[in-house]
Amino acid sequence: MELHSAPSMADTVETVLQFALQAVTCSHAGITLAVRGGRAEIGAVTDPVIETIFQWQIDVADGPMIVALHDQEVVTVDDTTNEPRWPDWSTKVSELGIGAALHVPLAVGERTVGVLSLYGDQPGAFGVDDLAVAHILARHASIAVAEARQEETMARAVDARKLVGQAMGILMMKFDVDGDRAFAILKRYSQDNNRKLRDVAQEVIDTRKLPA
Repeated sequence: MELHSAPSMADTVETVLQFALQAVTCSHAGITLAVRGGRAEIGAVTDPVIETIFQWQIDVADGPMIVALHDQEVVTVDDTTNEPRWPDWSTKVSELGIGAALHVPLAVGERTVGVLSLYGDQPGAFGVDDLAVAHILARHASIAVAEARQEETMARAVDARKLVGQAMGILMMKFDVDGDRAFAILKRYSQDNNRKLRDVAQEVIDTRKLPA
């Protein structure tokens, strides 16, 4: 599946949505990603309306997408005009022209990496076949998203090491210290100012001096 050959996280989630639009009877789709603290972050949407729906749920920390993310369970809403579990969400979504919603967690083992959300214009938009296809797509998407996230994390780590190495070189020349001492200086500034080591290193590179 092309999901696993996408070059970045952004490309991965966009590819997932294109598969969803082709394979499932849905009018709109979107993906939210799990970030630190269990919060949801908008990954990609096929329409600005879906971004509005996602952001509202993120802001109030409630709604079917939030439940799917936190509880790792599939949440189906057959008719958005009559959904007693989330009355405020129901009113807002139906006013935006959405009739049905299907939220499938993207999970790797016990870890949820996001949620695939599918929307239909009319109530009862999703049948048994749609649900089965959504589950299959979600399994592939879960692995692809997890792999893309790991690759991005590794890339950031490599980038951070390069920045720290450059900053150490500057400090070694400027203050005539060895590598261990230069790293200790960067680490102390990072801890004393509660800043990431890479951010301190970047400032040293940019200004050719230690942060104030």
